[in-house]
Amino acid sequence: MTIVMPLAVMIYVALVAYCARKVVEALELKQQDQILEESARSQSLVNQKESFYVERLRLENEVLEILTLYEITKEITQSLGEKEAFEIFKSKLGDHVGFTDCSLVHPLCDEINDYKKSTDYFLFALQGKTGQIGYLVVKGMPQAHHEKFTILGHQFALALRRIKLYHEIERIAITDSLTELHTRRYAIERFQEELKRSQARGMKLSFLMIDVDYFKTFNDQQGHLMGDQILREVGKLIRENTREIDIAGRFGGEEFCVILPDTDRSGARFAAERIRQAVEASAIKAYDAEVKITVSLGVATYPEDGTRIEELTDKADWALYRAKREGRNRICVFGIYD
Repeated sequence: MTIVMPLAVMIYVALVAYCARKVVEALELKQQDQILEESARSQSLVNQKESFYVERLRLENEVLEILTLYEITKEITQSLGEKEAFEIFKSKLGDHVGFTDCSLVHPLCDEINDYKKSTDYFLFALQGKTGQIGYLVVKGMPQAHHEKFTILGHQFALALRRIKLYHEIERIAITDSLTELHTRRYAIERFQEELKRSQARGMKLSFLMIDVDYFKTFNDQQGHLMGDQILREVGKLIRENTREIDIAGRFGGEEFCVILPDTDRSGARFAAERIRQAVEASAIKAYDAEVKITVSLGVATYPEDGTRIEELTDKADWALYRAKREGRNRICVFGIYD
């Protein structure tokens, strides 16, 4: 009995010690698991943080890219000329996408097929409102930048359309719809510019006033369609018989004007005679009717006849009145009596 009890106690103590050790091991394992989980969680947070910074950097680059493209687009669309817009486009985008050369070529250019076959070139077709208006031919641009170039290429095409529309609106605003000559307002504006230029450079400047002889009679007897056709034909003849630097306009009704830069009295009379003869030689048709018309012209010259627009127009008009009074179909120069 005395031997059995100590043995039982020893076994009990051994079991308690064993259980305690297992508990300690279990706690240690749990602690290790917690440490591993914490470490994994920390690593995950680090990875997430790295991903966040990578994504943030990507978004910042995208925003910077978008802002850069926006600035390029804005600068292009502010241009009022095709050449100016292309030079801005080429300069700004060249720095941005890294091509070696960029050309704006006509869609029927002979070299287009060669460009299309070559791997050295990237072609972007510019589409206008009524069809293709040309190509942007780019050399030495990395493949990665093709999409970016395409986006701006579309913006450039829109800018070209806007420029064309602006110039068309401007042309309509300064052009008389019937005769296709300049409006009186625009002609006077140009007259003022040429007068200042002549004054600054010490040059002559002449002004012609032109009136269709017996226009009211033609208009009343033949009708407004014939009257309109007469004005249309006279406008055409004036355009055909003046220089590129001259400014021709419809002054009002059946009166026309021509501003002759760098032209003295003698030159102005010669120019007026060319117009008079062209009109006299013409036959104007409207429907089944045909009429012969003539014009009378008055001439005034800076600085002999005045230094202000009002003086020059008034004296040219006075000379025109004298031409009418003396029989029409003739030229009178202010201050000169033949």
